[in-house]
Amino acid sequence: MLKAALIFLVMGVCGVGSACAAEPFEKDVVKTKAGNLEITFIGHASLVLKFAGKVIHVDPYSKLADYAKQPKADLIFLTHEHQDHLDPTALQRIVTPKTVLVLTEKCAEKMPGGIVMKNGDVRTVEGIKVEAVPAYNLVHKRDNGQPFHPKGVGNGYVLTFGDKRIYIAGDTENIPEMRQLQQIDIAFLPMNLPYTMTPEMTADAAKSFLPKVLYPYHYGETDPARIVALLKDERGIEVRVRRMK
Repeated sequence: MLKAALIFLVMGVCGVGSACAAEPFEKDVVKTKAGNLEITFIGHASLVLKFAGKVIHVDPYSKLADYAKQPKADLIFLTHEHQDHLDPTALQRIVTPKTVLVLTEKCAEKMPGGIVMKNGDVRTVEGIKVEAVPAYNLVHKRDNGQPFHPKGVGNGYVLTFGDKRIYIAGDTENIPEMRQLQQIDIAFLPMNLPYTMTPEMTADAAKSFLPKVLYPYHYGETDPARIVALLKDERGIEVRVRRMK
């Protein structure tokens, strides 16, 4: 079902790869009690995580990389249905018959065959604890007054790797639900204006749940140096800037 949906959706979009960013991509390694977590920063909202022999893709986007050269996915997380987060071209190149897809209800309308998680759901997928948290706009809206990301539609995900909790926020602002997050070791927070947060919003979000490490991601033309300056006195938060436009 999943591969059939991909073939139907791609519809000849495969020329997108010509706009791919230069490789190789930046990587960080995080030590956990259950082994190393390797993070590859593809760009925008796209990440590749490797842990315990599994390859995990987050919001793969073929404008940023030739996904034919990326490792096949054991697990894929999609935060919402927008084309720069749900990209059939990228998905087609990394999905295998054994790939497990975790996604939202709206994503599942385009990509049947995955595990649908709603805001607040908690489950274990491929040995990884997954918590789906809200991701939505409070302030930034379209010309018709509708939020770019309505409440209850998109997900962020908190993923637990050994003793480390990784929060991948998706497209969101500094929403009240962030204050309920606990013991976040690493957070990916977006700053892509006008769709997500300003650096000031991102700083407020980080201060609300105090991740040990903050990666600004999906930041478009926003200067990440601004978030570094805003959090320079927050000694409990280390800001790491990687190429994640």
